[in-house]
Amino acid sequence: MDFGDEPEGSDSQRQRKRYHRHTPRQIQQLEAMFKECPHPDENQRAALSRELGLEPRQIKFWFQNRRTQMKAQHERADNCFLRAENDKIRCENITMREALKNVICPNCGGPPVAEDFFDEQKLRMENARLKEELDRVSSITSKYLGRPFTQMPPVPTMSMSSLDLSMGGMPGQQGHLGGPPSLDLDLLSGCSSGMPYQMPAPVTEMERPMMVDMATRAMDELIRLAQAGDQIWVKGMPGDAREMLNVATYDSLFSKPGVAFRPPDMNVEGSRDSGLVFMSAVALVDVFMDTNKWMEFFPGIVSKAQTVDVLVNGLGGRSESLIMMYEELHIMTPVVPTRELSFLRYCKQIEQGLWAIADVSLDGQRDAHYGMPSRSRRMPSGCLIADMSNGYSKVTWVEHMEIEQMLPINVLYRNLVLSGAAFGAHRWLAALQRACERFASVATLGVPHHDIAGVTPEGKRSMMKLSQRMVGSFCASLSSSPLQRWTLLSGTTDVSVRVSTHRSTDSGGQPNGVVLSAATSIWLPVPGDHVFAFVRDENARSQWDVLSHGNQVQEVSRIPNGSNPGNCISLLRGLNANQNSMLILQESCTDASGALVVYSPIDIPAANVVMSGEDPSGIPLLPSGFAILPDGRPGSGAGASSSVVLPLASQPGCVVTVAFQILVSNLPSSRLNAESVATVNSLIGTTVQQIKAALNCAGP
Repeated sequence: MDFGDEPEGSDSQRQRKRYHRHTPRQIQQLEAMFKECPHPDENQRAALSRELGLEPRQIKFWFQNRRTQMKAQHERADNCFLRAENDKIRCENITMREALKNVICPNCGGPPVAEDFFDEQKLRMENARLKEELDRVSSITSKYLGRPFTQMPPVPTMSMSSLDLSMGGMPGQQGHLGGPPSLDLDLLSGCSSGMPYQMPAPVTEMERPMMVDMATRAMDELIRLAQAGDQIWVKGMPGDAREMLNVATYDSLFSKPGVAFRPPDMNVEGSRDSGLVFMSAVALVDVFMDTNKWMEFFPGIVSKAQTVDVLVNGLGGRSESLIMMYEELHIMTPVVPTRELSFLRYCKQIEQGLWAIADVSLDGQRDAHYGMPSRSRRMPSGCLIADMSNGYSKVTWVEHMEIEQMLPINVLYRNLVLSGAAFGAHRWLAALQRACERFASVATLGVPHHDIAGVTPEGKRSMMKLSQRMVGSFCASLSSSPLQRWTLLSGTTDVSVRVSTHRSTDSGGQPNGVVLSAATSIWLPVPGDHVFAFVRDENARSQWDVLSHGNQVQEVSRIPNGSNPGNCISLLRGLNANQNSMLILQESCTDASGALVVYSPIDIPAANVVMSGEDPSGIPLLPSGFAILPDGRPGSGAGASSSVVLPLASQPGCVVTVAFQILVSNLPSSRLNAESVATVNSLIGTTVQQIKAALNCAGP
């Protein structure tokens, strides 16, 4: 009986309608056959059926669906240009209107035109035409996608600042008299320099084979790159052990026919590094495939990560798993924008004890279709993870990105970014080694060591959990993503302080109310490890901590969490009689790529909760601290290529970001006043001056 003649709802029809998900190997071979012959005959389908273990009917339906998909893709590609032009016109319209609002007439000093300068009727007609055109394109797209096409959200009005610098005074007064200046909070999500990155849409059924094929090819290229020799990877400058990608050789070996020439403003970052990591291969695979663990292990690099879609759920969520991820990469400073990436992550067990994790950015046409600019693109990258017999794993990390340099890079971080060290394999691997050491230290908390307070192992685990949340919160507060806007303050201090605000309500991690974050980044002509040793030393704290008022602090408890003596968690107590009710929780950590010193005040009752081993998730924290990175020049810990300009002094040094967070008000609806901003501005300026004086760093 023909399938269409069976009674609707019959058992056999329901059985045939049961969804079958092909394996990546099956899809790869079907795709290869499709390229050679989109219309296979009965004998060819039978041969494929025997080879792949599928029914001939499944082969037939797969080729029918694939031909339909190809037709839809061609139609969609034809519509992408029109939609992009539509969005471009709309963005230019908004940008021009915002720019005209801020134009000053040179004759009278006021606005050159009235608010009704724009012909409202013409604008309405133009918007109606654009909407009609977009609806027409959407209907065509929906026809071939087989589902309603969700239009892109409206473009948010661009704000020139996250803080409205208005003057507050007596009721009914505005201007320069009647009271101190105040800052009106604008806490709505948005960005000050363009549209925020749109989250990628989940994969459709018709896109799935293309994504699987893309991930499979990326895996093959990753394995070749990880095992390649000197013809692709070259050593850096003397004293720099990193391996850098030879771009010309890579292009000659991996270039694909028909691929467009790389634009001149596209910077290629390619690096490779390998080393031992104190964690089993299976546990490492779990970290890579779980976005929450991914952020926990790399808070200084990954400010945000999210699983958008699970294309293939492999055995135990590991081998043959394929997911779509979105992540934001950052350098912990307000002056360098984040890198936003949407990519596929494919996990595969190559053999017993050997795993591979391959990443590759989504196709550029698809990003354009969903309104997402592709300014950063991850080429086939990832890791080979080999299980060792002693609890260690050998990790070979390959990082390969193409970056479109849209804006000039801040001079402090220019060498670090342009050299590829900022997001290179060396930094990823060093951060992974440090995170694994921290994770392993939990298992050895029962080992006796110097501890003044005699905290129990349960209390130490609780303290480590609280400290991990503190470090994660501090790193996230320094993100410069489009949705976290920073405003440069104009003050009398020698440092450039930037501030950002957000409302904290029932977050469980911060006290409720309005939180003001302030940060500055400075260059110091001393090695980063010297700065790290100074700011983490409790005996030297009185030399830079303005809030200690020159009083010494005493270490109450210490938990080592790494092989480096500087990697530890400390509980500090001020020796000032007025500070007996407060303690300081501090974590310091360092590796070959940089260092962190993060601290937060904690009251005595909260400290007792932690040290007794109870759950610390309800304890609010407002962390402050220091992020220390090499300046990216030879000899500073992350050498730059010889083509990078050295704008600073001759000796290598480090770049330090100093950041504070203060609770402005316990009421989320409160307004931020100028006094709070002035306080934090002075706090950062004084801290920087005292650190420079203590380290004998002359000059501003």
